[in-house]
Amino acid sequence: MRTFTKDEHIAQFRDRYLYALRAGRQIILDEICDMFDYHRKYAIRLLNAKEQPLSKRKPAQRGRKPLYSDPMILEVLTDIWKATNLPCAKRLKAILRLWLPFYEKFIIPDNITEKLQKISPATIDRLMVSDRAKCNKIGFATTKPGAIIKKHIPIKTNQWDESIPGFLEADTVAHCGNSMAGMFVFTLNCVDIASGWVEQRAVWGKGETGVKDAMESIENALPFPILGFDCDNGSEFLNWHLIKFFTDRKRPVQFTRSRPYHKNDNAHIENKNWTNVRQYIGYERFEDARLVDLLNDLYQNEWTDYFNFFIPSVKLIEKKRIGSKIKKIHDDASTPYQRLMKSRHIETQTKERLKAKFETLNPFDIQSKMFVKIKKIIKLVNEKKQYENITQK
Repeated sequence: MRTFTKDEHIAQFRDRYLYALRAGRQIILDEICDMFDYHRKYAIRLLNAKEQPLSKRKPAQRGRKPLYSDPMILEVLTDIWKATNLPCAKRLKAILRLWLPFYEKFIIPDNITEKLQKISPATIDRLMVSDRAKCNKIGFATTKPGAIIKKHIPIKTNQWDESIPGFLEADTVAHCGNSMAGMFVFTLNCVDIASGWVEQRAVWGKGETGVKDAMESIENALPFPILGFDCDNGSEFLNWHLIKFFTDRKRPVQFTRSRPYHKNDNAHIENKNWTNVRQYIGYERFEDARLVDLLNDLYQNEWTDYFNFFIPSVKLIEKKRIGSKIKKIHDDASTPYQRLMKSRHIETQTKERLKAKFETLNPFDIQSKMFVKIKKIIKLVNEKKQYENITQK
């Protein structure tokens, strides 16, 4: 029976019930409870309620009042979510604390700011469910195994203390487009396992000397000394130039490699190849040598400040097997800068220098400068492509 029909019946019973004696009311209640299967107390409340026009009756909203229904909340969330390249809700919650003070699209009232600071990752997912999009791209593997030199570089067997900053994983990202033929630009990508601190350098080809020079530049830029270096079995890493670079020093760096054909051995850097390079630079072919200087200008300035000071990540703390399922436990999302500031292994002078630099940075300004440089790089790539198409014709 429809709700509207029930209301009509209750309205008819109400007049009889209000003017009936005690015995008559009991009969009416019995009849209503049998007809609609109502609880007796609920039927009494309906009959004693003031009659309202049926067309104006609105059911009361159940539960607490919505706290995040203001459209401004969703607009700010979406703006920052897009500006930071579509992070997950847990990372976006951490990003809000860092980016909100610099948000200038419009003035945010204090009550909205307070809600954005308190919003949970689950609520972010619920509010943004219609805005989320997925994009999956496949890169090109360019690793070729070394030969005799493998005997001089041991396979890593989880012997590092990964709570101390300084143990790096490294890999190269090929900007080759659809073909591995000829010469093109590579990005040397490095990540510190403990803090998540990232550094990138562009090199022309996979020459041993170029990779060694790029690694030296990365070491000079790191806010901590290199204690360990782990890579895959590519010839750009397994060579005498890099072995001497890490071993011929007062405090030799522990140089290890992963097992062949086991990408999960370098899971930290494999993830950063996508999030820190491919998502921003793309998959175009960079076969103009001028792009090396342009990329390094980007990597050594805006790029490192953007990812290390304002883009948080989560770290896997524990992994449990419960029956047939594996439960992963992660820490709270933090930026590499925040992890270094909490580390007892970083010197006080280094922390003061990082803090002084952080206080001068604005993530929106850094991002706008980044995009200007990226557009310049892509424009040069497209011009090269158009020129080749014309000459082929």
